[in-house]
Amino acid sequence: MIPRMELYIDTANIDEIREAADLGVLDGVTTNPSLIAREGVDFHSQMAEICEIVSGPVSAEVVSIDHDGMISEADALLKIASNIVIKLPCTVDGLKACKTLSDRGVKVNMTLCFQPLQAMMVAKAGAFLVSPFLGRIDDIGGDGMELIQQIRTIYDNYGYTTKILSASIRHPLHLVQCALVGSDVATVPFKVISQMMKHPLTDSGLAAFLADWNK
Repeated sequence: MIPRMELYIDTANIDEIREAADLGVLDGVTTNPSLIAREGVDFHSQMAEICEIVSGPVSAEVVSIDHDGMISEADALLKIASNIVIKLPCTVDGLKACKTLSDRGVKVNMTLCFQPLQAMMVAKAGAFLVSPFLGRIDDIGGDGMELIQQIRTIYDNYGYTTKILSASIRHPLHLVQCALVGSDVATVPFKVISQMMKHPLTDSGLAAFLADWNK
């Protein structure tokens, strides 16, 4: 089967998720503690509402930093809906928790990935998704897209099935570059989704067609 690039929205705002879903091209949602806090709502009830809107994977992040705490939080989150994906940090305890959950058949998104060996380790632990943060690398003068390319090469070399979810995307050019190097998924803020169908020549061309028709 020919692979396709999936598009997730990175937000916890219900209105943004509904509007993106109405476009008919939304495959999933990613959230994090900062995005939930920004909405000022109850975490579990907000996640439940998001899962009602979007049938694809919805990543819900734990805030514990130890293995047992992560598993306990994950168990509670998994009760929300069948499409919940547990989001864990790329730490030693996060890796252990990923293995524990993956062995149980739970889908895991390993977040805050900043180097290719982290991505290789979480793939070996059975992660469903790995989330390299390319924008944050660019912010400190690095090359985030190089990280995506390195992970793509490693996964292709060894047949790892973990999906690369490019995160911390700042603008449409990031999306173009991710598609060119073969990122499996891109998660983007609503602003970037809104920009994806925009081009001044489209607008001016449509305006010219309508003006000629009205004459």
